[in-house]
Amino acid sequence: MTASIASFLPAGLAFIMFALGLKLSIDDFRRVLSQPVAVGLGLLAQVVLLPLTALGLIAAFDLSPEASVGLMILAACPGGVSAAMITNLSRGDTCLSITLTAFTSALSFITVPIIVGFSLAHFLGQSTGVDYPVGQGMGGLFLITLLPVAAGLLLSHKGWVSNSASSLLGRVATAVFALIVISTFVTQWSSIVENFPLLGPAILLLNLLTMTTGAVIGCVGRLPADGRIALAVECGIQNSALGITIAVSMLGMAQLAVPSVVYAFLMNVTAVLLIAARQLRRPAAA
Repeated sequence: MTASIASFLPAGLAFIMFALGLKLSIDDFRRVLSQPVAVGLGLLAQVVLLPLTALGLIAAFDLSPEASVGLMILAACPGGVSAAMITNLSRGDTCLSITLTAFTSALSFITVPIIVGFSLAHFLGQSTGVDYPVGQGMGGLFLITLLPVAAGLLLSHKGWVSNSASSLLGRVATAVFALIVISTFVTQWSSIVENFPLLGPAILLLNLLTMTTGAVIGCVGRLPADGRIALAVECGIQNSALGITIAVSMLGMAQLAVPSVVYAFLMNVTAVLLIAARQLRRPAAA
């Protein structure tokens, strides 16, 4: 079951990004790129403040060296692809979310080796380098994020997809997202239950603090509400699958993947709560 879900995940995420692309326009991305402050604030929150927050929590909770490295691996990862769907369902700025995911993913080829290398040396006394697969990472970013969004934008711009079809595909994408969240819970449940008592509080606090940081920075930058939501979600939704891959495949230390597994569960819980709160607020706002 785990293997089938793992093979389904990239295709499911690509479909979600395609469906989101149908809802957007080229002008939406022009607007985001014409506001470099919003993008800069998002990068500051995720690339700089997130790892610093993780370091502070490691000290506050006195985590073991292995848990500390695992948490830093997670903090080094870029935003997850699902952040765009969560932002969309939370009525945030989806274009800003997609743009930040692309930028942080591109920067991760520099930041991940630096942060993970520092963590291994500082907490475990190892000088092992991280051989980050740049080609594979760029290929994944292109195939799962950029290409599907571009295809959706093109079809929408040309008027080749009707509004009813776009709406239907959007509902299917929401169902696919829900299936991905549920599959995460099911496949990782035993590991979550086993490690939650020790790591749960620190990881939950990391998620909440980073989301709050994104929202506060958005306020400082005077972004509108949808921009603040995008920053909060982008900071809180990490590419935990990459964190697991780094720990297991690149470093060969499965125990370092535990924080990423627990975080994958908790970030989806807080995401669902945020979506529910924003959706329930819609009638009142109307």
